Amino acid sequence: MTGIILLDEEAKTDDAIGTYPDQKTIEQRLESGFFLLDKGAGPTSHQVAAWVRDMLQLPRLGHGGTLDPFATGVLPLMAGKAMRLTKQILEHNKTYIAVFRFKNDVEQEALETVLKQLSGRIYNVPPEISAVRVQVRTRKIHDFSILDQSPKHVVARIRCEAGTYIRTMARDMGLLLDQPVELKELRREDSGRFNLDHCVELHEIADAIWLWKECNNGEALMRMLHPTEKLLTDLPRIVVKDSAVAALAHGAPLLRPGLVSIPDNLTSGQNVLVTSIKGEAVCFVKVNTDSESITKMERGEIARPSAVLMSDDVYPRRW
Repeated sequence: MTGIILLDEEAKTDDAIGTYPDQKTIEQRLESGFFLLDKGAGPTSHQVAAWVRDMLQLPRLGHGGTLDPFATGVLPLMAGKAMRLTKQILEHNKTYIAVFRFKNDVEQEALETVLKQLSGRIYNVPPEISAVRVQVRTRKIHDFSILDQSPKHVVARIRCEAGTYIRTMARDMGLLLDQPVELKELRREDSGRFNLDHCVELHEIADAIWLWKECNNGEALMRMLHPTEKLLTDLPRIVVKDSAVAALAHGAPLLRPGLVSIPDNLTSGQNVLVTSIKGEAVCFVKVNTDSESITKMERGEIARPSAVLMSDDVYPRRW
């Protein structure tokens, strides 16, 4: 477990500048925030993202983690600067509920043997009709278990590494059972720590946007449009003083005097989240030293931004 090294016990934040994440306005969340959509069957992930982007009249809104048109379930929609976090979202483990149909009856023992063969580290070649194009790679299947079964159907839960193609697993089941296997339904139950209980449907987002625009009532939209920081709560972080925030937002290096606290296990080359004292996501930085060395420093550069998340006009310039 990551510990924290406090470097400046007296550092305070000015409430007149910046905003605590849970107090951010709709406009601030549209600049950097996200929805958790329970995608319905039919449209592509790109299409639902485009619909929401058009409803909000935003220049930038995309999705984190592609679902094929027939698939349903958890689909993060990222607005503004939050789109820079798509890589982090794509790296999360996923859980799916899948319905497979067999051409012929399958015995319980044979099916359980196949599920064991398709668990652990496996090759996962993208199917021809997949919604994305990638190269052959291996993926870790953490769990592949039967929830319900009939002679020609099985309902299974699959906990897997990000980027796993469930259509490919259906094809491989068919090869191992020596018969065609069809993936009839697919539902993503969770993506990282977010699950279906956190999600809203597309019509709910549309209704909330209408209430906000036409009735000046943003209460519903505030409940479903989350600040970027909610995506990052489980990440270790470097906390910096107010005086360092603006420089980082402009892409300047992170210097030792600007630090409030650091994780106790930083290593050179590591990418780490930087937040303000209020908890605002400022940027990701690539660290050029380690925690022990930082505690012995009084000045000097410790990291450079790799992705800036905060607008450069939120905190005043101090140089």
